[in-house]
Amino acid sequence: MTTQRQSIHGQWSSRWMYILAATGAAVGLGNIWKFPYLTGEHGGSAFVLVYLLCVALLGIPMMMAEVMLGRRGRQNPVNTMRTLAKEANTSRHWQLIGLAGTLAGVLILSYYSVIGGWTLAYAFRSGTGAFNGATAEQASSLFSQFVGEPLGVLGWHTLFMVMTMVVVARGVRYGLERAVKYLMPALFILLVVLVGYATTTGYFLEGLAFMFAPDFSKLTGTSMLAAMGQAFFSLSLGMGTIMIYGSYVPQEISIARTSIVIALADTLIAILAGIAIFPIVFANGLEPKAAGPGLIFETLPVAFAQMPGGHLIGVLFFVLLMVAAWTSSISLIEPAVTVLVENFGMTRLKASWLSGLTTWALGFGTIFSFNVWADYRLFQKNFFELLDFLTANIMLPLGGLFLAIFAGWLMAKEASQPEFAMRTTLGFQIWHLLIRYIAPVAMLMIFFVAVGLL
Repeated sequence: MTTQRQSIHGQWSSRWMYILAATGAAVGLGNIWKFPYLTGEHGGSAFVLVYLLCVALLGIPMMMAEVMLGRRGRQNPVNTMRTLAKEANTSRHWQLIGLAGTLAGVLILSYYSVIGGWTLAYAFRSGTGAFNGATAEQASSLFSQFVGEPLGVLGWHTLFMVMTMVVVARGVRYGLERAVKYLMPALFILLVVLVGYATTTGYFLEGLAFMFAPDFSKLTGTSMLAAMGQAFFSLSLGMGTIMIYGSYVPQEISIARTSIVIALADTLIAILAGIAIFPIVFANGLEPKAAGPGLIFETLPVAFAQMPGGHLIGVLFFVLLMVAAWTSSISLIEPAVTVLVENFGMTRLKASWLSGLTTWALGFGTIFSFNVWADYRLFQKNFFELLDFLTANIMLPLGGLFLAIFAGWLMAKEASQPEFAMRTTLGFQIWHLLIRYIAPVAMLMIFFVAVGLL
């Protein structure tokens, strides 16, 4: 029986708007640096093939499951899991999975916003020539000096959070949709411009070889697990964002087809980012295997400063990062906002600013981790590292595991199958097989690797 529930927050106006929004949720800072780095580190196109296989066998089925649960429940993740647990005649404690995902989104955004603020600051710094003539050591020192000044970082963090909450407060049609309608095409155009510039560096083919030259000797068990983890995390699974976006999906839109398109778009953007970045890195004799903040905020500014037109390219690159962070941020906070609206009777405006203010305040911990709290450590980790470990290594993999168990084992086929509305039962049977057996095992492996048990 097809559900007749409707979300009180509205729904996406079209299939295209949903794809843009969900792709924006999936595309984040990790797409820009982590996927290209992993590709070059683990065998080029050989790794890409394994990654695509993991996306097909884990990422897409998990995304379909989250969207299906969201559309079936048409509420925030907490209420959706409570409603569907009641429908499945099982314990209401399954709502804790929705609560954990919602909480994970808030915790992630608390430090994600700080890094988003860094991208704003570096776009401004690149435009003003702050990195002119800087060596790698000087760029590293400039970054350390920047994050070492809490008041300055707080200002950029505050600006980024305000940008996020202004969008979220306006709702589905006038906030989320309008933002992604312009931001996602802008992100793609910026990437294409940067790829075009990369072709002029003289190292374009070397960059392509680093990412795509197949080296199957580099494919190890570690490579397989890296591909599996990236397939899961890259699609923003397990944190309530895809479930809440799924609750806004009109009934006539195909969950399977749109999930495939979103996964492919997410992968394409990650690949284009690598094609844009690595020729610039090679052209300046820099280390291509640096990952994360080291590559983005220390290595690349030096490269931009040494290139003709580097000011403009640097600004474009950091604006690209900001857009990727922004589209992810509005999806991370959306579940918390809907919980406050549905469960506590708040207006969307009040819920948005309350959740935003709480998340902003939590961001102080990340800001202080690089300066006044730098020497305070628990389990050899500062506040930021603990938060990152807790969310990425524990909450998200376990959340994905329990969602897969619920969708595959506890939810009746009579409830889930109508949501997919597939022309034949074969497609549904394949999904049900993957979500029942492959996804839980894969999620356990990701969790065991993340906590160091594998």
